Amino acid sequence: MDEPVFLTGGGGFVGGALLERLLAEGRTVRALTRSPAGAARLRHQGAEPVLGDVLDADGLSAAMRGTSLVFHAAGVNAFCPVDPGPMFRTNVEGSANVVRAAAAAGVARVVYTSSAATLGEAAGTVGDEWAAHRGWFLSAYERSKYEAERRVLETAATLGVDVVCVNPSSVQGPGRTRGTARWLIRYANGRLRWMVDTSVSLVDVADCTAGHLLAAAVGASGARYVLNGTTLPVRQLLQVVEEVSGQVHPVRWVPGPVALAGAAAVEAAFRVRRRRPPVCREMMRTLLHGHRYDGGRATRELGLAYTPVEQSVRAALAWYAEHGQLRA
Repeated sequence: MDEPVFLTGGGGFVGGALLERLLAEGRTVRALTRSPAGAARLRHQGAEPVLGDVLDADGLSAAMRGTSLVFHAAGVNAFCPVDPGPMFRTNVEGSANVVRAAAAAGVARVVYTSSAATLGEAAGTVGDEWAAHRGWFLSAYERSKYEAERRVLETAATLGVDVVCVNPSSVQGPGRTRGTARWLIRYANGRLRWMVDTSVSLVDVADCTAGHLLAAAVGASGARYVLNGTTLPVRQLLQVVEEVSGQVHPVRWVPGPVALAGAAAVEAAFRVRRRRPPVCREMMRTLLHGHRYDGGRATRELGLAYTPVEQSVRAALAWYAEHGQLRA
């Protein structure tokens, strides 16, 4: 029998898809969770839940003993936080703790779910694993993932841990309702009133899952692998939704400076009341910057094949309709 796999983030979108795939392949999965309710859900899925937290290095090490492979998919992805401190502690310190715990437990390999945001590509350029970082950050989230990836690789090198990083772009597919997915849902419902002209990079959740498994099997130690299936203008993405759904809805295209000024005004109003705003400057900066990523290394070195964007959108819309996210 294969040794168990240890997984963090099994309750999230990416980690949850990875958990389903591992269990479907007959793997024994120890899945970290912070709550009894999360443990009950994981147990129902067929995993072995472990109560704990990525900020508890000693607890992680004990939970990892006897496992051969760790997938660290847990993390906080948030824009406009009132206090970014908890996000940095989870993403940076928590990720370093996972590597330290793996070293103490004698784990053979760690696959770390980083982000394509760590590439920091300059505006108008295509980011890949060797891109020069622009030297500044669009958001607190981007900075936290950048610092986390550096800490993971530095800690792994110091402790002699075999770590492979996967850097997904915006992960889309059945089950995703946040981020870029909200545009798709709102547009399909005729409720996307405005948008800015920008570019997006997407990867299907099934491809993201496959990329993790391939990185675990054949990825080079210390390497980063960008997972990105397509890059296209947001106008073209909405056209794909039109073609798949058969519905066309008007959208007002707002100039970037106007959108940024509006986001700043909304942020200021909410900050006065010490509430998290629904839109803010860092969110709009990220959107206006756009992202163009090259996922070719994962194809060349890992053998990852990407799903056509039309197929991804069709599957996502079908899931949204099934789960009441779309109007009749």
